[in-house]
Amino acid sequence: MKDMILLDAKGIEDEIIEYRRHLHENAEVGFELEKTVGFVKEKLKEFGCDVEPCGKNGLVTVIGDKNNVTVLLRADMDALPVKEESDVEFLCNTGNMHACGHDMHTAMLLGTARLLKKHEKELRSGVKLMFQPAEEVLSGAKNMLENGLLEGDKIKGAIMLHVMAGLPLKTGTVIVSSGGVGAPAADYFTINIQGKGCHGSTPQQGVDAINIASHTVIALQEISARELSLSDEAVLTIGSFKSGTAGNVIADTAVLQGTMRAYDDNVREYVKKRLTEICSGVAETFRGKSVVSFGAGCPTLVNDESLSEMVENNTKELFKENEVLNTNSFGTRTNKSGGSEDFSYISHEVPSVMIALAAGNSEEGYIYPQHHPKVKFDEAVLPVGCAVFTYNAIKLSEKFK
Repeated sequence: MKDMILLDAKGIEDEIIEYRRHLHENAEVGFELEKTVGFVKEKLKEFGCDVEPCGKNGLVTVIGDKNNVTVLLRADMDALPVKEESDVEFLCNTGNMHACGHDMHTAMLLGTARLLKKHEKELRSGVKLMFQPAEEVLSGAKNMLENGLLEGDKIKGAIMLHVMAGLPLKTGTVIVSSGGVGAPAADYFTINIQGKGCHGSTPQQGVDAINIASHTVIALQEISARELSLSDEAVLTIGSFKSGTAGNVIADTAVLQGTMRAYDDNVREYVKKRLTEICSGVAETFRGKSVVSFGAGCPTLVNDESLSEMVENNTKELFKENEVLNTNSFGTRTNKSGGSEDFSYISHEVPSVMIALAAGNSEEGYIYPQHHPKVKFDEAVLPVGCAVFTYNAIKLSEKFK
């Protein structure tokens, strides 16, 4: 069967590339994925799949036994609000860009739908394909869960796959996450600072919001430097600082925006608590006020150890031994992703595993990382990812029947 899956995946390579390029040229962001969802729905129906909406612009389809769904495969569909600067011939001109490879993920899962329909008789239970919006804002998976994604199913294994550019690995190398936390929890936050505006020549009459904000940025570094132990891995970033309208005016307000990430939920809650306390204390020290609000976020992504071993072994049946790795192969300091992933919501509900796919060797010109306006991905990995999804779905459907 494995040879047939590989041949079938290779046989539809041109079609998968077409799917990917169409999605790339029409990149959309967040939940606003009307063209993307329309295209995915059209293709799934062409393959003979019944398609159901799930939440805001999420789609699901089940292949195999609809009364006994045990496997979930996920692809995210949204892009980033980044103006593309790569030199590909299918450049996106919408002002958005698939700079994180979600067009690759969606194209691979569409290819997987084709192959699973062809091999539907070999499925021993149902396989649900999840096409998700709004991963980049860490909201899409949660929205689909809240709208019945898993209701009535008996999911015993959920898989996501993410392409990675610029890795010093052979293109097509599959990296299966080992058991345990594989990606950090994340929280977006906004700090609104209120001062009192006045003329720049009479600072004593005002309360300088820029001064408060500046001290806040510096004070927040104290959390990582002096309040967390060496083993408490966490990062707090202020990525946006907005204040002031003129050089001779004491600023009335300031707005800071940032993110925080941690691999432990207790550390996450501690940092959030201290963030709020420090912001309030610094503002009061300089006679102002500060309000912290938390926006989108997600918990840690937890890889199920048993499922991880099964997926790794299944995938090694497809490819050569040195083409399939696990994250423990890279040592304890590099076996976790630094980027957060809202598939984490799924991982807290059912056994899950995250797979990475090397999609462009740094020595072959794929030098830019995800989220860069010049990043490119090697399309040669599209049938590889399709085969990984398909073979694991068939094997796990038998295991979990």
